Amino acid sequence: MKSFVSATIALFSFGYLTAQTPTPTDLLDKSIAYHDPNEQWSTWQAEFMVELEMQDRPNRVSRVNIDNQEGNFYLIVQRDGHTIERGFRYEDCILLFDRQEPMDKEMVQKYQLTCERNQMYRNYYTYLYGLPMKLKDTGTQLDKVDAVTFQDKDYWRLRVTYDADVGSDIWYFYFNKSTYALEAYQFYHDETKNDGEYILLKGESTVAGIKIPKDRTWYMNQDDKLLGTDFLKAIH
Repeated sequence: MKSFVSATIALFSFGYLTAQTPTPTDLLDKSIAYHDPNEQWSTWQAEFMVELEMQDRPNRVSRVNIDNQEGNFYLIVQRDGHTIERGFRYEDCILLFDRQEPMDKEMVQKYQLTCERNQMYRNYYTYLYGLPMKLKDTGTQLDKVDAVTFQDKDYWRLRVTYDADVGSDIWYFYFNKSTYALEAYQFYHDETKNDGEYILLKGESTVAGIKIPKDRTWYMNQDDKLLGTDFLKAIH
């Protein structure tokens, strides 16, 4: 009788814990419902300013315009006293240096004034400011959910990998266990080497109906070295 009761308790305890852990899809859906309650990401149009603060480097202010409805992207950066404009308008590549088309080869090389670099910036900003909605993109593999403690706080952690033609890094996303807000994420190029970075999010602003982080601070996985912080400054 005793062994039967013990086995029954263990069975129901395991079932309870399993029921409490959301599936990867459920966890992602709940987080998207928190960040994008009106399902606006696919047609999201927003403009905002971001200030990047890094050690031993001057702060850099960027003006970002994302237009998912038309597929357009525009970025204006002040650097070394120059104004660099880059992006895509209906897939036409935009490159301007102090309002002029860049002609000098040394200038092009120094500031990486290429359409390939434009695409990198578009991917970067739309991915980071599109989380967690971007985890619905084709080629994203939602692996598993674990209950973990990260940076002294309890989270649901979602492990994500990507199809080979999309990316090779392994990502972990950390969700508030009460609100399902995305509060941190982490990536590895090679997890066995503990390389890559982790990113802590602090504060929120609602921009065109979507909740995005105010501050995003980057650290190295290996030694917790601070790399820099993006501050959301102005919103249009």
